[in-house]
Amino acid sequence: MIIEGKTTLTFDCYGTLIDWESGIWDGFQQLLQTNNSTLMRKTCLEAFAEIESTVQAQQPDRLYPEVLQLTHKLFAKRFALKTSPELDRRFGNFIPFWPAFPDSADMLRRLKAHFKLVILSNVDRTSFAGSNERLGVEFDSIFTAEDVGSYKPNPQNFAYMMRNLHCETTNILHVAQSLFHDIKPATDAGLNTVWIDRQGLVDGGSWGATARIDNPPQADIRFSSLQEFTEFACKAP
Repeated sequence: MIIEGKTTLTFDCYGTLIDWESGIWDGFQQLLQTNNSTLMRKTCLEAFAEIESTVQAQQPDRLYPEVLQLTHKLFAKRFALKTSPELDRRFGNFIPFWPAFPDSADMLRRLKAHFKLVILSNVDRTSFAGSNERLGVEFDSIFTAEDVGSYKPNPQNFAYMMRNLHCETTNILHVAQSLFHDIKPATDAGLNTVWIDRQGLVDGGSWGATARIDNPPQADIRFSSLQEFTEFACKAP
């Protein structure tokens, strides 16, 4: 059984616990309204996924709000929209306003009674602190891209986490939504994985704000929500 012997759950945050797609879409509204743009949510999120992942790979030393600022600027350029430094900064600083998924806080509290909870996130510490207030739980360890100096899916991020956890890989279960950022590099690092398929990809859903990946890896187990996973994990012997 996949949960057997696991003492530590490591989580991606954005897309798994925080509804970053709604937050990103909300963050784009002022740019779209200013330009009287009719761009649809799906188009915006897919463009965001491509631009953001490229910026992260090319400029890993940028803090995440700076990544978002540049992504916003490049997004506007791609669609011939007029932006400004103020609009770019607003988008970059919008992370604390991104909502949590409705099941995140309650389910994390339940899981906390059974496991150590760890965050491995592609943001900076200040941005995560804002999101953590929405999640209602104290994590045992928090590792961010700011700490590592690179962004997932760079394998350095998982290597950094595992060095600092001082925990056997067999005791860790990585829980995440993104096949691109998490499931593949976690699998490559030798971790068991839980895919929280928030986007319903197995049923033909959209990749949204997550970069596409060819030949997606096979997670050890899949759930459609954190609540579904929690019911499974907390009932396991």
